[in-house]
Amino acid sequence: MTLLAWHRHGTTPADGAVDELPLVLLHAFPFDATMWHEVVAELDDIPVLTVDAPGFGDSGMLEGEPSLGTLAEAIIADLEERGIRRAVVAGLSMGGYTLLEIAGRRPELLAGLALLDTKATADDDEVRAARLAAADEAEGERGNEVVAGLLAKGLSPVTLTNRPEVVERVREALAKAPAAGIARAQRAMAARTDHLATLGMISAPAVVLRGEHDSLSSAADSSQMAGRLADVDLLEVPEAGHFTHIEAPSAVAQALHALYLRAVRD
Repeated sequence: MTLLAWHRHGTTPADGAVDELPLVLLHAFPFDATMWHEVVAELDDIPVLTVDAPGFGDSGMLEGEPSLGTLAEAIIADLEERGIRRAVVAGLSMGGYTLLEIAGRRPELLAGLALLDTKATADDDEVRAARLAAADEAEGERGNEVVAGLLAKGLSPVTLTNRPEVVERVREALAKAPAAGIARAQRAMAARTDHLATLGMISAPAVVLRGEHDSLSSAADSSQMAGRLADVDLLEVPEAGHFTHIEAPSAVAQALHALYLRAVRD
């Protein structure tokens, strides 16, 4: 029995068959796998798997203390149960942190990797303290209101000013985020360690992508990660912020499709 809730998209084999080389998408905080809807819609010619992190979407909580390492191990175990030994894996923000945990444990699993609007360094003391405080508040009276501020932080000024439909979709997604999942994820992210050295273990093709106006993952963060990877494309999406999956889904899909083809050729 798998530990997490998985969802299949795109060109997939018959029920019960093994995906030869799936593209696995790991979502951002505090969304669930449905955040990839617009990206996946443009990847219908390749097998895609999305997964809900613990406490989000259809996934229950994992046992033990909150840890992205525990989540990475659950993903690896679930893929192995499906008979999948190799995959192209992409993660956005928290999904990128989880991807780095997978890379540190099973680099041979990765036929390709995409680090989207994320970073490989650990939180500093100030950010870590803010995460832990937010986790406590999420479990208290504020509930999921603690993530409301991500609307302004996660979207670019261009989107906030000119794209009210995108703003509303993100607002609705934040309002649906479960408080228990928020608390667990914040504690897990606060506990993560630096993974820059992990990137030096990766020989598979990679892409590092961020929105031009991403205020949560800097251009320096992206350049730092790209500098550690052996075979990488470094991309910046104009007029997008941290949530490139909804601000520029076509650009993200194109980058992932190109990465997938590189992985197949290798």
